[in-house]
Amino acid sequence: MLRTREAEQMRVFLAGVSCVGKTTVGAHLAALRGVPFFDLDTEVERFFQRPIAQIQAECVTMDRYRRRAAGVLAALLTKEQSLDCVIALPPSGLMGNYWKSVKTANGIVVVLTDTPENIVQRIAFYDQNSQLVQKVLSNSEKRAYVSDIRKDMAYFGRSYKKADVVVEVAGLSPPDVAVKVDEILSYRH
Repeated sequence: MLRTREAEQMRVFLAGVSCVGKTTVGAHLAALRGVPFFDLDTEVERFFQRPIAQIQAECVTMDRYRRRAAGVLAALLTKEQSLDCVIALPPSGLMGNYWKSVKTANGIVVVLTDTPENIVQRIAFYDQNSQLVQKVLSNSEKRAYVSDIRKDMAYFGRSYKKADVVVEVAGLSPPDVAVKVDEILSYRH
């Protein structure tokens, strides 16, 4: 359902663990709604003009990195084009300084969920320059990643309870998830 200019503006924040599909679904959802799409990781790299791995190395701790990245989110939210958009957040996007910006941004928070077994099938690997690296995982590596994903789900899951909507993506294509999210948002407004 492509919206008209007269329709109500809405910020949509997509949250969830790594590789659940936030960026892919977010791009489809933004296209469906006819609004801009922002992937916060991409915005951080654009702002600092370096790959995330380099920024994280400079920050030494993940807490320092997250504070810097949250500053990029806060700056993005001051721009007019962010008044009606879709923003893909990092897994920690509903925590700390990210959350301070999100909760005051007048938006809808949607958490995407899936099983660890499905998520591991979508894992992507990147080098220090944020370039995609092809890697085939062995069965033992897959089991280890499933375990890590479960830990991330438990750790970040506490913050995901702040979401307005939780959408299960298992068995759906990214365009189908976007349609599902759009339908839910339409009912909410």
